Amino acid sequence: MNSRTLESSNPFSKGFMPKTLNELADHVGGTVLGDGKVVISGIAGIDEAREGEITFLSNPRYAKKIRETRASALIAAQEGEGFNRPVLLCKNPYLAYARIVRLFHEETHPTPGIDERAIIGKGTKIGKDCTISPFVFIGENTEIGDRVIIYPFVFIGNEVKIGDDALIHASSSIRERCIIGKRVIVHCGAVIGSDGFGFARDGKSYYKIPQVGIVQIDDDVEVGANVAIDRAALGRTWIKRGVKIDNLVHIAHNVVVGEDTVLVAQVGVSGSTEIGNNVSLAGQVGVIGHLRIGDNAMVGAKSGVAADVGAGKVVSGIPAYDHRDWLKTSMTLPKVSEMRKQLHRLLKEVEELKSKVKSGSKK
Repeated sequence: MNSRTLESSNPFSKGFMPKTLNELADHVGGTVLGDGKVVISGIAGIDEAREGEITFLSNPRYAKKIRETRASALIAAQEGEGFNRPVLLCKNPYLAYARIVRLFHEETHPTPGIDERAIIGKGTKIGKDCTISPFVFIGENTEIGDRVIIYPFVFIGNEVKIGDDALIHASSSIRERCIIGKRVIVHCGAVIGSDGFGFARDGKSYYKIPQVGIVQIDDDVEVGANVAIDRAALGRTWIKRGVKIDNLVHIAHNVVVGEDTVLVAQVGVSGSTEIGNNVSLAGQVGVIGHLRIGDNAMVGAKSGVAADVGAGKVVSGIPAYDHRDWLKTSMTLPKVSEMRKQLHRLLKEVEELKSKVKSGSKK
């Protein structure tokens, strides 16, 4: 493989065959109300959709736009007033949208092969039908599974293991001995296996604690752009199956993130914290170290988690506490200034009443 065989990976570069609404319903497991033979050649948002395209309604606040859209069909969870066009009914319109997008716009990648400008260390094993792009560096005794795609300027250290069908985007780094599972996607600029932040006090200075553990990422995880996942001081930092990590997230040493958990942009998780399964941490959440967040918990945006969060709990705020109580507090805050004025006025009136009572008692 050389630079001339590296094709563009534009997901819209391939053509697609138009589908009838009935065919789309079969593809997503939905049902059709109206003309199922209408031909659909693309998908677009409500405002941008044109004749021949299908749009979707996943948020009721946009229902009023249905009459204005030029789309030939609509994806919705239920029939509604003003749906003056064929409807593809399904339980989860947003999921149906995602599947139809993939159907119309198949993602493409470079032709498999190992570019002569890649550097591959001794003892490294590369599986079948892999794509190793120009200027990739792979260290010694590393194992790359089948159909792995590695884009330019990726660094992979010694004794790394990468599972089948992984996709490693440009300029990301996977350091020594880390383990990457099957179908993992690593986006541009991510750093997996950087040193954990560990220092021992030595008088007025600090002595660096060697970080000798690894990062283990299980199957079907997606790691966003410019994410940093630190290696463990000892043992492993562990990202379990199905986790989705947004851009600019930092996960410190020895953290465990449970299955199907979502970490949204700019989340920071301090060392040795354990996050359960199906947890959602919204944008800019900060979590201090050595905590436990239980299964199915949710933490609202910009919250600071300073104590354990029980399974199924929904919390917000700094420090984070029950979300409903936080909402009440948030509604009160804009009124605090006026409440303060009222309090001072009442205190003044109380003092005046005390003075009148005192003077009356002397008489």
